[in-house]
Amino acid sequence: MTGEGRLVLAGAPIGQAGDVSPRLREALAGADVVAAEDTRRLRRLAGELGVEIGGRVVSYYDANEAARAQELLETLREGRTVVVITDAGMPGVSDPGYRLTRLAVEAGVTVTALPGPSAVTTALAVSGLPSDRFCFEGFPPRKAGDRARRLEALAREERTMVFFEAPHRLAGSLAAMAEAFGADRPAAVCRELTKTYEEVRRGGLGELAAWAEAGVKGEITVVVAGHTAVAAEADLPALVTEVDRRVAAGEQRKAAVADVARAAGVPKRELYDAVHRRSATP
Repeated sequence: MTGEGRLVLAGAPIGQAGDVSPRLREALAGADVVAAEDTRRLRRLAGELGVEIGGRVVSYYDANEAARAQELLETLREGRTVVVITDAGMPGVSDPGYRLTRLAVEAGVTVTALPGPSAVTTALAVSGLPSDRFCFEGFPPRKAGDRARRLEALAREERTMVFFEAPHRLAGSLAAMAEAFGADRPAAVCRELTKTYEEVRRGGLGELAAWAEAGVKGEITVVVAGHTAVAAEADLPALVTEVDRRVAAGEQRKAAVADVARAAGVPKRELYDAVHRRSATP
């Protein structure tokens, strides 16, 4: 039997504390329990907002999320209000929060949210890329092989794609995207959004990968334009012919496809499939 407990997913500012709503101030002051990804950052935010947290503060991060979610569910069953807040953005979106939300829904506990700034939609808005249809892909896999396979599967995605990435992995991920999507695919790297050193770098994936090699700091969101079939397919016959010419001259097919695709700015998989279809035609 559940009580009148309530789970509140609180959107935290992605940079400027002044972006928060009055409702977040009220929630932090009035909650029975505040579950924070980083309790020190929470208390710093509360200080900046001039809010005194009235309830108990507990940690709620990746390593303890599964166990803590069960504890917090019991608190909710007792009829209490639990606020979940992560370091930036909305809990559950590439941040802790999903497990507890799922348990609360299954238990019939009320789940609500306090909307807040989002790095996903903020980056999309300032990127200059189409925003009428988009998909959020979170962090690319860390291992190169897994990342390449994930990106390969997205090569023909027509919606604008939004990714998060760690600064030390940015150059590698952009190079992998250039390999999978084409070096000329338009993209934007959005760094430190809403903060003092905010920067939005726009260009082709190949150009951005070269820029990132020097090192980039801060919170990173990457926005990549979707696949446009008309432009890419118009060039494919000529590109296939160029691959065939290189293979006839002694170059390995895989290397020829990769080099020609990179130079033309088309997805490697797309060119490889076209070459394979040509080879299979009697």
